[in-house]
Amino acid sequence: MSNQTITKKVCNVCHQEKVKGITVYTAFICSDCEQDMIHTEPGDEKYQYYVEKLKVINQLNQFS
Repeated sequence: MSNQTITKKVCNVCHQEKVKGITVYTAFICSDCEQDMIHTEPGDEKYQYYVEKLKVINQLNQFS
């Protein structure tokens, strides 16, 4: 049995606790949101949603 601790982080996009993902500046983006962003076309409805979420992450970086 392993003594490794699984660390969950809260995704800055979907606000759910996840294990896998990436960190951009100081913000965590889960693998699910990352993959969804990568495959979202500029004409898709959710494209603007992701743009707004990334703007917030950029603003957080400016104030940290």
